[in-house]
Amino acid sequence: MRKRIGIGFLFLVLLCGCKQYDRVDMTATTPAPVVVRPGKDEESQEESTEPSTEEITEPETEALEPVKVPTKVKGIYLSAYVAGTESMIDSILEQIDQTEINAVVIDVKDDNGRITFRMNTPMVQEIGAVKAFIPDIQSLMKKLKERNIYTIARVVAFRDPYLPEKKPDLALKLPDGSTYRDNKGLAWVNPYKKETWDYLVEVGIGAHEAGFDEVQFDYIRFSTEKGVNNVVYDEADTKGRGRTEIITEFIEYANKQLSQEGLYVSADVFGAIIGGGVDSQTVGQSYGDMANHLDYICPMIYPSHYGDGNFGIEHPDMQPYDTILAALQGSRRDLQEHSINGGEQAVVRPWLQDFTASYLKHYIKYEDKQVREQIQAVYDAGYDEWLLWSASCKYHWGALRTQAEAESEKQSVEESRAAMPVTEPETSPLKPEISLEDAEVSFHKPAA
Repeated sequence: MRKRIGIGFLFLVLLCGCKQYDRVDMTATTPAPVVVRPGKDEESQEESTEPSTEEITEPETEALEPVKVPTKVKGIYLSAYVAGTESMIDSILEQIDQTEINAVVIDVKDDNGRITFRMNTPMVQEIGAVKAFIPDIQSLMKKLKERNIYTIARVVAFRDPYLPEKKPDLALKLPDGSTYRDNKGLAWVNPYKKETWDYLVEVGIGAHEAGFDEVQFDYIRFSTEKGVNNVVYDEADTKGRGRTEIITEFIEYANKQLSQEGLYVSADVFGAIIGGGVDSQTVGQSYGDMANHLDYICPMIYPSHYGDGNFGIEHPDMQPYDTILAALQGSRRDLQEHSINGGEQAVVRPWLQDFTASYLKHYIKYEDKQVREQIQAVYDAGYDEWLLWSASCKYHWGALRTQAEAESEKQSVEESRAAMPVTEPETSPLKPEISLEDAEVSFHKPAA
């Protein structure tokens, strides 16, 4: 997956009732209707004695978006392989049944650009993108829905090594016309190409048809690896728009299209973009602007990916509660600054760390205690939703409450929030702990 905190300069219904209009029964015994002429009172009109030749039409009604019922998510990530392997998913579901977990994030378009179950949509079929790690999506969905589990489709957006091989014109290009590749030799698609937007929306609709409740875009950004500064963009595509502008435009476009299908839309973003600055410009993610066009925004605020000294914390990975709390306090400030006349903004649903970052010089082993501390920090920051990330899909179930315990915890959460100090800690500039390349790789290491 990706969940990489932006490190250093690279790392942060409407139930609209529709009136029912009865059709007019135009039979021989029905009196001719009273026709009111413009400019006269209705009472002054004489009832016509001649059959009316005016066509009786019904008022037009606007098409309504499907009603969406929000869920306060407490979720985990599942790779397509795990979700599609019966013995593995059954074991995980047994654990979920005993805990407060009520949602899962499953790879639908994975890091290799492959669609993880059979999807009969136009471009998916055209480029042969399916690699069915999930052989029976209907059976999987049935198991999840029987447990009232909220389902989120993870769709990797612009890091896509498969699509550019099939449609080279959509790839990032170097001055000599060759395809740009990152340090792993993988191609990226050009975020300025609208055809890529439509492909991602198509995949989202395909996920919804399979039964998913939400589409969560990941890698919704520009590449930041070595050599990317050599990439050239056609002015016919950019039209003078910068990176943050085009990413926000895509978000707005995708949200509008997918909302019409009844889907919620979310996006994973670097934690380091909170507050703006060079990190935001580099990756093309504006936290506040994106939040104004999403249902949910999911900052990846893993303690292990903040450098020493961030938020005034000597070693953030070793203080998970303090790090998560400080990051989310920054989130609140940023969103307040970007609020548009009190308009709706995305619900903040952060990704939390359920793995041990043994590649760091200063780290601690993450177990039940460290996971629960992060969850508590979410509540103390005034937020209610969270997701746990483990590349190996091995979770510390002991950190989680039972459903009954979670219900009784609500009161203590409110008391905890009320006890928080009024003043918030000053944040310090984010500093690199590891290189971006190492950070990218680290997310695919099994949890220790």
